[in-house]
Amino acid sequence: MTDTIDVAPPPERFNFAQHLLAANTGRAARPAYLDDQGTLSYGALDERVRRMAAALRAQGLKREERVLLLMHDCNDWPVAFLAAIYAGIVPVAVNTLLTADDYAYMLEHSRAQAALVSGALLPALASAMTKSDHEVAKVIVSRPVAPLAPHEVEFEAFLAAQTPLVKPAATGADDPGFWLYSSGSTGRPKGTVHSQANGYWTAELYGKRVLRLTERDVCFSAAKLFFAYGLGNSLSFPLAVGATTLLMAERPTPDAVFKRWRGEVQGTKPTVFFGAPTGYAGMLASLNLPKKSEVALRLASSAGEALPAEIGERFTRQYGVEIIDGIGSTEMLHIFLSNIPGKVRYGTTGWPVPGYTIELRGDDGGPVSDGEPGDLYIAGPSAAMMYWGNRAKTRETFQGGWTKSGDKYVKNGDGSYTYSGRSDDMLKVSGIYVSPFEVEATLVQHPAVLEAAVIGKEDAEGLTKTKAFVVLKPGSSATEDELKAFVKDRLAPYKYPRFIEFVTELPKTATGKIQRFKLREREAQAR
Repeated sequence: MTDTIDVAPPPERFNFAQHLLAANTGRAARPAYLDDQGTLSYGALDERVRRMAAALRAQGLKREERVLLLMHDCNDWPVAFLAAIYAGIVPVAVNTLLTADDYAYMLEHSRAQAALVSGALLPALASAMTKSDHEVAKVIVSRPVAPLAPHEVEFEAFLAAQTPLVKPAATGADDPGFWLYSSGSTGRPKGTVHSQANGYWTAELYGKRVLRLTERDVCFSAAKLFFAYGLGNSLSFPLAVGATTLLMAERPTPDAVFKRWRGEVQGTKPTVFFGAPTGYAGMLASLNLPKKSEVALRLASSAGEALPAEIGERFTRQYGVEIIDGIGSTEMLHIFLSNIPGKVRYGTTGWPVPGYTIELRGDDGGPVSDGEPGDLYIAGPSAAMMYWGNRAKTRETFQGGWTKSGDKYVKNGDGSYTYSGRSDDMLKVSGIYVSPFEVEATLVQHPAVLEAAVIGKEDAEGLTKTKAFVVLKPGSSATEDELKAFVKDRLAPYKYPRFIEFVTELPKTATGKIQRFKLREREAQAR
């Protein structure tokens, strides 16, 4: 269950881009975005969004047709995304770390009529276009790095050819607004269709009321804009309150993040940082970790995977600020279950975000008792409309007013929830459910362990036991017996890993999530 909150729904006629631009009337001179090359003020953002919207319309693009958005985080990204929405066109934001085969599939699946792409990513898109049977008439290139082909046009030239569009498309709150592709850890990624209103709901319910962002904040997200998490962090939330956002095109390595924390690139230090557990672990293990006096953080956020308590506690000791850990999904657009500033219980994912309802259900579909693991279901206003062209998966995930997350959780006595693992990652050892995450979170408490991943492995008698893959911190050492004893001292005896393998790295998605299925495949091949 959850508390309710009084938030007025958007009007029936609603355009998300126009809503965000209107929210910042009077802030024309304030910086909206700072990237590695310069500043984009709120006034310039408004003008460029409307000019790009006119340019897309002049290209012949019609309402609800799709455009592929394949761009590194930079000041052109929010312009392109919001311009498409302003014009009633549907931007399809895609991961910049995929292959040409992936982009070829997405072009065909979305039937994108145009593409907006960073110059550095143009070769991958060009290769995808040769592999795809779907034709894209126009490619708009942000910051090109090589001469352009006849069907390609430079972003600034494309903008300059038009005067700003005065009125937004007369879209409705329930009209398609934008697509995001799921991570596709198994099978093809799913085109997740979000409405014009969904970004409004996440900004109102989470950005404003949980994180309490204001125009005085400077936001910086390690998660990129093409992720659902990053889209809220760097676009919906800051623009809804008039804050400033730092954008970074490069990979969010610890050193790259630290440069922004210190204000060494844009000259402005972030007050709110959005990261993921893997990133926090890497930063805390870095020899270049900034001192508290070097940063201006007032708050940190975490999502993507559950945050181990040890990492949250170490970060708070280092900087005196809380990490607000929560869980969201591409399907729900942002976080729906979260810790709260001033009310953080490390080791849990916190409480339902007001406006969302949570249920835990057993294998029979009925509710489970507190303390028992159950499948996580969510009801809330930011749920996606569907998976495009995939009715079976749509019906499996979106069940009436409920969205099935695919996660296992336990409800605690204080109403908070503790992550048990993905439903397909859960293990039954001696007939009892074991949470891989619980074992992993215990292993990383050992001073020598940087990361760990746990899967099931059959022993010589064909019984399932836990196996841990462990990455040690640079310069540290630990033995298999030492780690087994460490876990035995802290968890029920049947949970300790019977097998431990030391590895140099773990397989992960582009969002930093551990791909346990790849470890299971590796074990199966080794038999």
